[in-house]
Amino acid sequence: MSRPVDLDLLPEHAEVGKGGRLTIAGVDVLDLCEEHGTPVFVYDEQHIRNRCREAVAAFGADVAYASKAFFCTEMARVAHEEGMRIDVSTGGELFVALHAGVAPERLVLHGNNKSDAELAMALDAGVGRIVVDSFDELDRLERLCEARNARPAVLVRITPGVEAHTHEYVMTGQDDSKFGFGLASGDAEKAVGRLLGAPSGPELVGVHAHIGSQIFALDSFAKAVEAIAPFFSTLGVSELCIGGGLGVGYVEGEPTPSFEGWARAVRAAAADAGIPAGVSLSAEPGRAIVAAAAITCYTVGTIKDIPGIRTYVSVDGGMSDNPRPVLYGSGYEAFLPRETAASRPRTVTVVGKHCESGDVIVRDAAVPEDLAVGDILVTPVTGAYGHSMASNYNKVPRPPVVWVRDGAARVVVRRETFEDLVSRDC
Repeated sequence: MSRPVDLDLLPEHAEVGKGGRLTIAGVDVLDLCEEHGTPVFVYDEQHIRNRCREAVAAFGADVAYASKAFFCTEMARVAHEEGMRIDVSTGGELFVALHAGVAPERLVLHGNNKSDAELAMALDAGVGRIVVDSFDELDRLERLCEARNARPAVLVRITPGVEAHTHEYVMTGQDDSKFGFGLASGDAEKAVGRLLGAPSGPELVGVHAHIGSQIFALDSFAKAVEAIAPFFSTLGVSELCIGGGLGVGYVEGEPTPSFEGWARAVRAAAADAGIPAGVSLSAEPGRAIVAAAAITCYTVGTIKDIPGIRTYVSVDGGMSDNPRPVLYGSGYEAFLPRETAASRPRTVTVVGKHCESGDVIVRDAAVPEDLAVGDILVTPVTGAYGHSMASNYNKVPRPPVVWVRDGAARVVVRRETFEDLVSRDC
């Protein structure tokens, strides 16, 4: 490949500035790296806000941001400000959302193994929806509700038996899944019967299903609705959430479906299946909100050419700030922000600094011929499952998160220090 990087993969307000230098929201990326160091996650704040608004316009006020994709105090505030519910799946995510000032009734608690402490935290805070995932959880929730005389609104998560076209590690709607109550096994019917038959305790208000992540084929969501509809229509409840999973293009040629198209496909399937028009049809996008909003900037430290085999380009981050290539074989592009629109005729393997041969960021990266040690190298579409899955492997401090908007940059998550690495040691 000799073409420049596809600018459609960059954040919405990215531009090629003077001398070919990359700017985002009016901020020069190379200047930002000089100020904040590398690695660094750089997010286009207005891009995030625009995607939140599109999601609300497509699905309505019940649409929830899936916080697992990327979460921090500021992200919680922005999603809340833009009218989204927020889907949290652990006590930690719940704590961050509450710390950010998110109204508890706008929170949805997920998780396949919620502890007594997490459920109690949600009940005491007044979380708006709890998505029940197992019979053991029902036992815990009923006991806690009785002790508190509480009646929280709950959705039952079901596995509809739909295998989405995606990586097996992020498929969740098939019968063989750790999530939810199976339709085919009859567990979903048992769970609903238990909830509907209880005069007190959790109140069933809807059904939830999630079939996987990074899904481009909208008919997968339609198939899920078709599978759910006969069961759902017998319950007399008013909410149906189809979960998240909308795909995002990471490399040139991959499509990115719109929220409008996604909602239209779900609504059409619901209408065809006889689901009443008054039912609230919602979704839980995460990746589709934030993935393309960010880039990761690295500094090239070593270039090692092995004649006849490959050239390794080592950068100052790696699997500790982006484990997706190691976990899923995920693909990324790479380019130099000093010459954003330059052709990229050279093929290299971009690797991290960790003590693993599998610490690969881009297996076959197209880069400019003049790539050199000391260059800033960028991977786009890293706004989801980079920061949120980051680790301290090899005791590498996690990068900062910098948001840019209207020509200004601000740190929303500071860089970790070496002192942070020992702050919890006893």
